[in-house]
Amino acid sequence: MSASPPETPQQRLRRRLVGGEGLLGTFLKTPTAHATEILADAGFDFVVVDAEHAPFSRADIDLMMLAARAGQIASVVRVPSAAPEHILTALDAGAAGVLVPHVSSAVIARAVVDAACFAGGHRGFSNSPRAGSYGRLGFRDYMETCDSSTSVIAMIEDLDALDHLDEIFSVAGLTAAFIGRGDLSAAIGAETTGDARIAEIVGRIAAAAARHGMPLIAHVGATDDAEVASLRAAGVTNFLVASDQGLMRQAALRMRAAF
Repeated sequence: MSASPPETPQQRLRRRLVGGEGLLGTFLKTPTAHATEILADAGFDFVVVDAEHAPFSRADIDLMMLAARAGQIASVVRVPSAAPEHILTALDAGAAGVLVPHVSSAVIARAVVDAACFAGGHRGFSNSPRAGSYGRLGFRDYMETCDSSTSVIAMIEDLDALDHLDEIFSVAGLTAAFIGRGDLSAAIGAETTGDARIAEIVGRIAAAAARHGMPLIAHVGATDDAEVASLRAAGVTNFLVASDQGLMRQAALRMRAAF
C-alpha cells in the first residue's frame, strides 16, 4: 500500500482554521520573496500578501507564491477587490486562499465563493499554472484538490455588513472571517481601534460568528497582551500581527534606542 501524500500548506491552513487551532500570521507589504522565506523559517503559520494596499503586480504575486512553496508556508492573498479575475489570479498562482475586502452582504459573499470554487461555482479552469502543478494534475484531481484546500476569507469591515452578519456567515463555502477594525474605526470616526465602540462591534461580529461556527481572524499592530487578550475573550482565535514592514520598523526602533 502506498503512503498517503504529505499534507500541503494549503490543506494544513484550511484544516487548522476550521479546527479552531489558533494561528499566527502577518501581512506582507514588500514585494520581495525573502520576507516570506524568513517568516516561514521563524515559524509563522501563514502570511498574507497584501495586494490591496501594497504594490504587488501579478508577477510579484507569482514570485511570493513560489517563495511560500519553498518555505512550505501557507500564503493567502488579500486581493484588491471581490472581482473574479483578482481571485483567480491569486489561486492560479498557488495561493492557499484569498482574503477578500468589503464583504458587506450575503450576495457579495456568495459571489466570492462562486469565483473561488469549481464545484457549485464558476472558477475559471486551467490546470497549467502552479496550482495545477503545471498540468500534472488531471481535470478531476485538480478541481477536487483546489475545492478541498482553498480558504475563502471574508473581510467584515463595513458598517453595512453589521446588519447582515447572520446572512453572510450562513453562506456555504466561506472558511473564515476577518474583522477589519481599521476600516470600521474610520467609518465611525474613531481615532484608534481601541475605541470602546469598536469593542462593541467586535462583540457583535463574534457573537454572529459563534452562532455559525465561523472562525475569526483579527489584525493587531504588535503583541499587545491586553489587546490580544480582549480579542481572544471575544472569540478571535487567529491573529495577523503587524506586517513585514511593521516588524522591521519595530525592530529598527528598538535597535536605535539601544544605541
